Amino acid sequence: MEITQAQFEQIKHCLPTQRGNVSLSNLTVLNAVLYVAEHGCKWRGLPKRFGNWHTIYTRMNRWSKAGVLDRVFEQLQRAQVVRIKIEAVSLDSTSIEVHPDGTGALKGTAHKPSASPEAVGTPRFIWLPRMLERP
Repeated sequence: MEITQAQFEQIKHCLPTQRGNVSLSNLTVLNAVLYVAEHGCKWRGLPKRFGNWHTIYTRMNRWSKAGVLDRVFEQLQRAQVVRIKIEAVSLDSTSIEVHPDGTGALKGTAHKPSASPEAVGTPRFIWLPRMLERP
């Protein structure tokens, strides 16, 4: 799912004007974003032909916050170049174990020894509800 130069000319007005010493064209960045949307890969997994993944991600992030990507995808669908709808995207997910102090758990308090040593240990029984009669 890459757009050609002719297709890019139809949506060129939606993208910001490139100024200064820019290594990647807007067409290359847009094709890289479409590649990630199509393949669901991580940004680091972009093929080298697109250029530096971090540069592409940074520009895509700026475009997203400024509403540029919304305008571009709307224009691409109007021109029937691509037919996609992105509602929610999860690009990366991380699970981290949190220390009990970080979850708002109560801090350790001074332990007060109990009068009976049996009361301190784990419970010696489990409550198990049972039906006495079957209906």
